[in-house]
Amino acid sequence: MTAQEQNVNDSAFPLESTPAEAQSAIAEEFAFFGDWSERYQYLIDLGRKLPPMPDELKTEQHRLLGCQSMVWIVPSGDASRLDFAAASDSAIVSGLIYLALRVYSGRSAAQILATDPDYIASIGLAKHLSPTRSNGLAALLAFIRETAQRVSS
Repeated sequence: MTAQEQNVNDSAFPLESTPAEAQSAIAEEFAFFGDWSERYQYLIDLGRKLPPMPDELKTEQHRLLGCQSMVWIVPSGDASRLDFAAASDSAIVSGLIYLALRVYSGRSAAQILATDPDYIASIGLAKHLSPTRSNGLAALLAFIRETAQRVSS
């Protein structure tokens, strides 16, 4: 891991003390909005809160495959605490990344592996994403999980 990769994790995450609290907070926030145009706007606003990722890390090595948009993700840490820095060239995808990092980044590998992404169903996201965005979100969540499995073994 380069020094650049290690420094990426001046992370804003975790915001809540447990993944369950993060998922609950996400559900409460999205319940505020009556329709999906407002929810999409909120998702875009959340994406703008992602910590900036240095351009040097936006390389093929860190590119997440399975996404139609460009997505880069850099893990760091160990089984006791895994952090993820990520960015996308898409506003909505950046919001999806923000939600995933809010639940999983800054957590132990055990917490990550024990937490299903229930927030996706609870806010109705699965029904409102295009197939390509759903595939990209699945790839992001799989990457986070695989990273947790790798560092815990």
